[in-house]
Amino acid sequence: MSVLVFTENWDGKFKKLSFELVSYATKLAEMLNTSAVVLSIGPVADEELRKLGNYGAAKILNATGDGLNSLDNQSWVNIIFQVAEKVDATVLVLSNNNTGKALAPRLSVRMKAGIGAGVNGLPKSTVPFVVSKKVYSGNAFADLLIRSEKKILTLSQNSFELVEKPGTPEIENYPVSLDPGTLKTRVKEVHKQTGKILLTDAEIVVSGGRGMKSPDNWGPLIELADLLGAATACSRPVSDEGWRPHEEHTGQTGKIIAPNLYIAIGISGATQHLAGVSSSKCIVAINSDKDAPVFEAARYGIVGDAAKILPQLVEAVKEIKGK
Repeated sequence: MSVLVFTENWDGKFKKLSFELVSYATKLAEMLNTSAVVLSIGPVADEELRKLGNYGAAKILNATGDGLNSLDNQSWVNIIFQVAEKVDATVLVLSNNNTGKALAPRLSVRMKAGIGAGVNGLPKSTVPFVVSKKVYSGNAFADLLIRSEKKILTLSQNSFELVEKPGTPEIENYPVSLDPGTLKTRVKEVHKQTGKILLTDAEIVVSGGRGMKSPDNWGPLIELADLLGAATACSRPVSDEGWRPHEEHTGQTGKIIAPNLYIAIGISGATQHLAGVSSSKCIVAINSDKDAPVFEAARYGIVGDAAKILPQLVEAVKEIKGK
């Protein structure tokens, strides 16, 4: 019996998301009196794989073979299912991101396992198996009871602290032979965004809404983000107007993020927007309307004109940083 955790890699490198998953799986394995086994798909150097051992992984399986460099749902599900059978996994842990959401339902059918989607913590009990998640756009919590023998959990990003537990994991190469005819996904071109921090990876996000009044007023917001090492984001009306790129749109219909710090500038706080950022550890709001809904979700708030406050905030950060 074991807890199997699937960790993505990006060009052979792991991100904080991967270490968070391993930390969670290790703690869950302790609750179940078993061990955590990690599966990585695609070419990854042993040195990079060993980093997972810093968070409690006892064993790491690295599935390698032709055709595994890009996500192919059917192929990856077959690999994960085979490994789950090999290590006798009773619980499978994945991230609640696009990849996890694509794989979990297929795996649920193959493993005859119940799914706890978007969980945000360790089980409240293991017998019966009860785990919680946010519901109603993050405004409430629900307890999920999973009765099946095998279980699949997708963990919400940034919902579990990294817990270091250094060790020397056993690394095993798991060669996979795929029939090229079964691969449904063909990657013809790759265009990567460079020079910017990706929203889904950012620890800090500085976001603007219609309260910025014009696309010409974005300079101080971008400068603040640069000073803080943050990603920039926006509300849907801003992206719809073409003030900012659509890939910066956060909210229920855009990117759902969970940074440590989310600074909302000129954003009223519509339910759809807050649904996409409510998992942020700390929300700071700047708005001229003292009754704006965003202040209900914010830990700290400033009532005032963003055009006047932003330059002062930029200067204050510069002073602290000695710039």
